[in-house]
Formats: sequence, structure tokens, C-alpha cells
Amino acid sequence: MKLYLFPPSPNAYKIQAVVNELGLTIATETVDLLNGQQRAPNYAALNPNLMMPTLVDGDFVLWESNAIMQYLCSRAPGQTLWPSEPRDQADVSRWQCWQLAHWMPPCGTYLWENMVKAMMADHGAPDTAALAQADERFHRFAPVLNQQLKGKTWLVGNSVTLADFAIGAPLHYADAAKIPLAQYPEIQRWYAGLAERPSWRKAIPQFGIKR
Repeated sequence: MKLYLFPPSPNAYKIQAVVNELGLTIATETVDLLNGQQRAPNYAALNPNLMMPTLVDGDFVLWESNAIMQYLCSRAPGQTLWPSEPRDQADVSRWQCWQLAHWMPPCGTYLWENMVKAMMADHGAPDTAALAQADERFHRFAPVLNQQLKGKTWLVGNSVTLADFAIGAPLHYADAAKIPLAQYPEIQRWYAGLAERPSWRKAIPQFGIKR
């Protein structure tokens, strides 16, 4: 298997954390999004969305980070990140879907407007209208996550799952991106536990902006 990744991206290092947690050995190749490598013809043939990550396993090519995480679990017998019990699996899937639909859109706006633009001089100042929309959406859905985490170490069940890796990914950059976590103590507590996990610490890029 081979993973095409842009290491600083939350969608990249959440997969690498899963790889570490499962103890898998997978070749990796960097797709430098800042220099447009995602548009190179050989890569575009693998991922027509011109995005990353992409997993290649023989003649099987898979994109979309949450799908890749699930597939990797299928290659690790006995794993518990993607539970086999139907209701537990559905619960993890529910939170991965929630991450895609409700969590990552505002977090992505904070990352772009408050962090990435500051690193790229030709992209202008933060868009205050976009940030206002992100605030409205974030403060609508963050209480749902905060309430779910009360009295719990992990999001689903009694052990870490793909749901934790998926939702925790953008929070490595919470300070730099000005993600407004101050009024959500349960989210802060939970992420602090995830951030101390060896598989997570090993996955986090060792360069660039940090929390």
C-alpha cells in the first residue's frame, strides 16, 4: 500500500495516526499542495478531484480520508478503531459523517482565514464575513460535541476510535487558527488526551505552525 499525503494537512495526519495506531507499514509520498503537485497528470489520474489523500493498494485506488481510515482498519485483524459490532460501527460512522458535514466546514474556514492566509502574503487579510459565518456554524455544533464528551474519555464507547481521530484533526492548529474553544471545556479536555497518545504525537508534522 502507498499513501499520497500533504503532511501538514489535518486530513493527512489523522490517517497517519490511524496507521500508527494499527501498527501498519505503508509507503508514503508527499503531494505538495502549495506547489500544485496535485495537478500533475500522474497524480490526477489517481485522484480526479485534484486533492489528497489518496491510497493505492494494488489495483485499488481510494480517496476521501474517512474512507481510507475505514479501509486501513480492514487490513488490521483484531483492531478496535472501527468496531465490528453493528451499532458501535454505526455510531463511529455517524460521528465521521458529522465531522464532514458540520465540524470541518467552520474549522476549515478558521484554518484558511486565520492561519494559511497569514503564511501566504498574496492571499490578503482574513475575510470577516466568512469568519462570521464560521462562528455561527461552529457555535451551533460545538455544543453537541461538548455535551457528548461529558464524563467520557473518548467519543464513542470506552476506547479511542476513528471518530476521535477524525474530529480531533483540526484542533492541533486550534491556537494558530483561532478556533474558539474557550467555552467548550469538555472538547479541550478530550483533545488534550488525544494529543498525548503516542500514535497521534508521531503523526503530527514536526514543522510549520503548531498549536
